[in-house]
Amino acid sequence: MRALRVGLIGCGHIGRVVHLGNLRQLPDVEVVAVAETDPELREATHRAHPDTQAFSDYRELLEQPEIDAVVICLPNELHAPAALSALQTGKHVYLEKPMAINLDDGRRLVEAWRSSGRVAMIGFNFRFSPLNQQMRCKIQSRRVGELVGGRSVLTTAPHRMPPWKTKRRTGGGVLLDLASHHIDLIRFWFDDNVVEVNASVRSHRVEADTATVELRLANGLLVQSFFSMSSIDDDRFEIYGHSGKLSVDRYNAWDVQFTGVGQGSIARRYLGRVLLSLPRSRFAIRKLLAPAREPSYLAALADFVAAAKANRQTRPDFADGFHSLATVIAAEESASTGRHVIVPRLCE
Repeated sequence: MRALRVGLIGCGHIGRVVHLGNLRQLPDVEVVAVAETDPELREATHRAHPDTQAFSDYRELLEQPEIDAVVICLPNELHAPAALSALQTGKHVYLEKPMAINLDDGRRLVEAWRSSGRVAMIGFNFRFSPLNQQMRCKIQSRRVGELVGGRSVLTTAPHRMPPWKTKRRTGGGVLLDLASHHIDLIRFWFDDNVVEVNASVRSHRVEADTATVELRLANGLLVQSFFSMSSIDDDRFEIYGHSGKLSVDRYNAWDVQFTGVGQGSIARRYLGRVLLSLPRSRFAIRKLLAPAREPSYLAALADFVAAAKANRQTRPDFADGFHSLATVIAAEESASTGRHVIVPRLCE
């Protein structure tokens, strides 16, 4: 079977450094074209990968009949129109999150995907982290017994942002940027939808860069989360049950930690966590060597490529992307009105 011929749309950091680097590692992929409006980025990418065609307009790339699939890494407000055009030209689509910046575009994109017969995957790569897959298995095996609730933190250190990331109307804000990842993980772990949201949003360095969110799932479980782009790099999740607690820390742990109800003193538990956090796994090595130190990017792209070559659907798909977007939109409404808001549903 021949290699999947892929075009990369958007040559910013995530496209050029992370996705292009990972695509080059996959043996059954041929990157044949890139598209980028910025001439310096386009030229730099083409110099580094001279065997690719370089286009200034992604629509020209989509017109190339030899391209089977595209990876879209554009500014958020361009995600929906680019993905829609790609599906209409018969390409398989890997689309960075969020799928769109409003629900109307999200619905149009889901409809286009369902009628296209193409594979459409949303870039919630966190699902492919071994840590998060461990967490799913432990939750579903009822390792902590009956569930009580959860809490999470996902923050980044202040860093220079492109102008579009500083305004919500162009797709910026912490809810689209960070919260969408944890919202998707909740759906992945619990096989349940978020049905109601209560949120508060503040602006520190840029518009809507910090938020607290309370999510209620259809089964009644509550999850409380804090998100910010103006603090430190941190990504943690804790799940509480009648029999104990599960903890996952993307930056500081190599395994999911279980704390039982009668598991000794706080000091002993702390020492145990220190010993368990020592790098000792193949995952630790992959994490240290991966582009951007996050091996789930490569795993997600590998799954997309396998699905596209077999023309079989995979997840997270565009329906998953819509649910995350709808939850974000509901959180924004809650923050502006001060009320709990029901999450809009996707018509099946």
